[in-house]
Amino acid sequence: MPERAQQAGSELPETVAGSERAQQAGSELPETVAVSTFGHAPTNGAPTVIPSPSSLRRAILVNLRQRGPMSPDALATHLGASRTGVLQQLHALEEGGLVSHQLERHGVGRPRHRYDVTPDAQDLFPMDYDGFALGLIEAISAVGGEELLDEVLAARRRQLGNRIRERLVERLAADAPLADRVRELAVVQDAAGYLAEAIIGPDGTIRIREHNCAIYHVSREVNLCCEAELALFRYVCGTNVERETHIAAGDRSCTFRFGQPTNRPD
Repeated sequence: MPERAQQAGSELPETVAGSERAQQAGSELPETVAVSTFGHAPTNGAPTVIPSPSSLRRAILVNLRQRGPMSPDALATHLGASRTGVLQQLHALEEGGLVSHQLERHGVGRPRHRYDVTPDAQDLFPMDYDGFALGLIEAISAVGGEELLDEVLAARRRQLGNRIRERLVERLAADAPLADRVRELAVVQDAAGYLAEAIIGPDGTIRIREHNCAIYHVSREVNLCCEAELALFRYVCGTNVERETHIAAGDRSCTFRFGQPTNRPD
């Protein structure tokens, strides 16, 4: 996401997919807004309910995604909102990089502004990565059983592990202590969505604590994914690693304790 969208985070709509920007604004927004509940002007004579800015932004995005480019007038009519209110929210969304507009000329007269969602708005709409991943794992198991699944996860571990190793080589000295390698690994995991931190205890004990599981639904169904993460940490740091707490087992976090370095597995 571009920086300007992150800066506008407090003004952006909540999403079913749960993007970072939506989480930042979540306390101010209703849980869901469906087109069926806010996406059309009243047709039964009932008074129009004035939407909040956050729900209006969300409804604008949903309508643009469903119907394609629309003018502010068309949006206002379709949503049962004021043109001024729609324009204010369109400007906020455009500042955040979530919509853009083009001028459309029709003969004489002033050109019309037609707005549409940008590719950066995709993360604000529902996705099904969990379902796709679980389906893919089931398909692999159906083709080759658990043995093939083990091979696939091992190949992914090597690919990801080699990329992390390259990062360590670039950022750390060859003789960097284990604590520094673990800190860098925590940065990688944090960037991947695990809310990870490295913890060095008073006695020198080295841990990584992950406060979120980025593949929670997958890991609950396929325990091999958690074992693959454990193997990844051993592969990257060349040390014994033990899991002390486990989100998939009901704990608040996943905690890993790193022991003394060993020969790194290939």
